[in-house]
Amino acid sequence: MADLPKNTFKAALKTFTLQRGLWCTMRDQLAAEMMADCGFDWMMFDTEHSPLDSITLLPLLQAVAPYPVTPIVRPTCLDAAEIKKLLDIGAQTILVPYIQSPEEAQQAVDAVTYPPAGIRGVAGLTRATRFATIPGYHKKAREEICLLLQVETRAAMDRIEEIAAVPGVDGIFIGPADLAASLGYPGEPTHPDVIKAVLDSIRRIRAAGLPPGILTLSPDVREQAIEAGAVFVAGHLDLAALRKGLTA
Repeated sequence: MADLPKNTFKAALKTFTLQRGLWCTMRDQLAAEMMADCGFDWMMFDTEHSPLDSITLLPLLQAVAPYPVTPIVRPTCLDAAEIKKLLDIGAQTILVPYIQSPEEAQQAVDAVTYPPAGIRGVAGLTRATRFATIPGYHKKAREEICLLLQVETRAAMDRIEEIAAVPGVDGIFIGPADLAASLGYPGEPTHPDVIKAVLDSIRRIRAAGLPPGILTLSPDVREQAIEAGAVFVAGHLDLAALRKGLTA
């Protein structure tokens, strides 16, 4: 019989231990395996803004499994059916984009939780259950599932404290690109007004008792975010790093 895999990323967030990560949009499993051994604490596989889906994601999860890095998966949207499939293929940490309200936050919590507390569909012979070899998986799975919510609009920022108060939320991620557009600065995630809003939101999330997260390719903004209290931080994106290396 198998043991329920421990989610070291979730454990680190509980102690507010800084976790540095990499944003991933490439479908190549050899590249994913190579990047898994580059010293990052987590890798975020993005199905929202890339060609990735559950079929192409599965070999990537398998490729990084032997390495001490936590795979995080971002579904395309708040969709319980899609989230269910991502959990069944073995994702233990989910980042749900475009959360606007505590009601939507509750829907996300329900989607990663089995009944009677939630609505996650029950299946037995899945990669998540180690093909039915983890005793009592359905009763204890939620202990190791980490739910991150993404707030990325002015309206969502206004309700950060309400969203953070929803039980079952493990962290809140700030989306600088969409936030910039919402604030009237599309394509300018490092505009001073955007940075000010991002740092303010990070402080409010931290004050509400949850670990904040961010993706920024700007080293200066990244360090400011960490100083403000960000806990899970990505400063690199696979395609951007590849292009930078090839054109340097």
